[in-house]
Amino acid sequence: MATPTPVLAIKNLETWYGPVNAIKGVNLEVQPGRIVAVLGANGAGKTTLLNTIAGVIDPFKGSINYKGQAIHGQDPDQVARNGVVLVPEGRQVFPFLSVRENLMMGTFARAGREHVEADLARIFTWFPRLLERQTQHGGLLSGGEQQMLAIGRALMARPAVLLLDEPSLGLSPLATADDGYIMELGRIVAAGSCAELMAKDDVKEFYLGGGHQQAREDGQKQRWKRRKTWR
Repeated sequence: MATPTPVLAIKNLETWYGPVNAIKGVNLEVQPGRIVAVLGANGAGKTTLLNTIAGVIDPFKGSINYKGQAIHGQDPDQVARNGVVLVPEGRQVFPFLSVRENLMMGTFARAGREHVEADLARIFTWFPRLLERQTQHGGLLSGGEQQMLAIGRALMARPAVLLLDEPSLGLSPLATADDGYIMELGRIVAAGSCAELMAKDDVKEFYLGGGHQQAREDGQKQRWKRRKTWR
């Protein structure tokens, strides 16, 4: 059986923040219908990776293909219109617009206006709290409600690929994902199905919160050794 074309394929991606090489030769694929989790400590490059995919940051080199077509270097609005939509870290809702108006902002990336009301009703079914709050300003919602609003706004664009930056802060996303990638210092250092990654002791220890303090300290020493090697 032929392998399906990835809905998103990233090859040898490299991104710089001024003099800082934030993403270093990343390769990543998302197959149709799959949920992919990218894990890593603060500063590993996760947000930079998503911003580069979404067109917020231009890559220095490498390629980003969506359904076989190159999208790297496109402006964020064009990337969104193509079907790749980012829910940014920190939610970034419009504080002085109502919940309903925030959700409708997501429709500007759509090619047409068909089914907008049906999609809005679907969002309210998935997030009934937003239905209750639909006339309130987005800035008056709780943090969790704003996260729902940010996700709902992105879904109103009818994306084929939804990029979620820190949607489960403080939680383990591997329980609901199909495939996973581990990032350190801008590189992918481990990849596989989530079942495979969850079976690895070092992944459980350092990215899923299990184990003992001594093991954490030993792992920290190993990470510092890798940092020296990459430099």
